Amino acid sequence: MKHGKFSSRIISLTAIAVMGAGLAACGGGGAGGSSAASVTTAKGPIKIWYSNNEFEVKWGKEMVAAWNAAHPDQKIDAQEIPAGKSSEETIGAAITAGNAPCLVFNTAPVAVPQFQKQGGLVALDSFPDGAQYIKDRTGDLADQYKSSDGKTYQMPWKSNPVVLFYNKDLFKKAGLDPEKPKLGTQEEFLNAARTIVKSGAAAKAVWPSPASDFFQSWFDFYPFYAANSQGTPLVKDGKATFDSDQGKQVATMFQTLYKENLASKEVYQGDSFAEGKAAMSLAGPWAIAAYKDKVNWGAVPVPGAQAQTDGSTFSDAKNVGMYSACKNQGTAWDVLKFATSKEEDGKLLALSGQMPMRKDLTSAYADYFAKNPLYKQFAQQAARTVEVPNVSNSVEVWQTFRTAYAKSVIFGNESIDDSFKGAADKINQLVAQK
Repeated sequence: MKHGKFSSRIISLTAIAVMGAGLAACGGGGAGGSSAASVTTAKGPIKIWYSNNEFEVKWGKEMVAAWNAAHPDQKIDAQEIPAGKSSEETIGAAITAGNAPCLVFNTAPVAVPQFQKQGGLVALDSFPDGAQYIKDRTGDLADQYKSSDGKTYQMPWKSNPVVLFYNKDLFKKAGLDPEKPKLGTQEEFLNAARTIVKSGAAAKAVWPSPASDFFQSWFDFYPFYAANSQGTPLVKDGKATFDSDQGKQVATMFQTLYKENLASKEVYQGDSFAEGKAAMSLAGPWAIAAYKDKVNWGAVPVPGAQAQTDGSTFSDAKNVGMYSACKNQGTAWDVLKFATSKEEDGKLLALSGQMPMRKDLTSAYADYFAKNPLYKQFAQQAARTVEVPNVSNSVEVWQTFRTAYAKSVIFGNESIDDSFKGAADKINQLVAQK
C-alpha cells in the first residue's frame, strides 16, 4: 500500500489468523444474560485506543480533554494502540485476553466479522437510541456495515474515498492536457497510459503493488470495479459478484496494462508516484498532504467503462468498535456519540483531511470546503463509496480473490474466465460458512 504515514492501516493475513486463535477461550462475549441491561447503562471511567497517525492522535487528545473536563466522574483513559504487527492483531489478542478497551477508533471493517466471531464486540443497536443515531448521522451508507445477523457492531466513522491522482507535469511532458485530461473512461485511461510510457515521460503509467497481500486489491481492482458496477461489493447477498462482464472488463484492462509494460510486475520500494516513476496513482484524501510540495497533481474520479458523473469507488474506511470487555458501556456509548458529533467530526476533518461518514457532509462543513477546495471532490465522492463486504471469513475471501487476480491478471498464468470462476466458487463456500 502507498499510504506512507498512514501505513498503520495495513493488515497481515497472519495477524487476522492469530485473532481467531482465542475463540474457544473467549467464549460468546458481548453483554448477555441478566447483566446485559446493567452493563449497557453502567457509567464510570473507560479506556479507549486510537491509531498512531499523528493527526488522529492530536484529534484524540483534544477530544478526550474536552470530555474529561465536562465529565470528571466518567474520565477517559486514552492511548495509542499498543505496538504489534498490526492494530488488528493487537485488538484480537486483547479480545482473547479479555482486556480490550471500551472503544477502538481504528477498527478495520474487514476485521469486524472475526472480532464478532470472537465475541469481542458489542452490538450498537443494543442501546435504545443506537440504530437511530447511526441512521441519522450516516444515512443509507450505514447499511454496508451491518453484520449477517442484522446488527451493527461498528460505528461508521471516517472514509478515504479512492480517486485517480495524476501528475500534471508528467502529463504535460507526454503531450497530454494537464488541466483537462481525458480520463473519463477506462479506454481513455488506457490511451493516456500508452501515451505516457511511449513518450518517455514516466517509466510506468501506474504502479499498483503486485504483491499478494489480501488488501492490495482495494487499490487496483476494487475501485475500478466499483466504478464499473454502480457500487457493487465483491460479495452481495452471499454470492461473489466479480465473475461478471463488469468484473472481467476491469481485469482485462489491468491485464493489458501489465502485458504492455504500462504497469510493473515488481514491487516498488518507496512511493512511485511521489518519486515521478509513475504518472498516476490510486489514493484517498490523505494524499493531499502527503504529496504537497512533491507532486503537481490533479485528481479525477475512478473511470468506469462508460463516462459517468456519479460513479462509485472504494471507501478505505476505518470505524469505531465497542468491545465487550467494557464494564461501563453506558459511558462508552455516550463518548462514542460525543466523538462522532457534528463538532468533533468537523475537528477530525480539519486536522486529518479524512471524511467523516455523515450524510450531510458537504453542507455541514460548507465553510471548510470553501476554504479547502482540494478536499471538496472527496467529500462529494464520499457519498458514493462501497465497503469490503461484511461476510464470514472476510480476509480469506479477499485472499482467495487476490490469488486468482495475481495468477490471471498480473502474471498471466491462467485465463481470467477460469481464474475468476474458480475464485467465485470458493468464495461462495467461504461466505456460506458460519
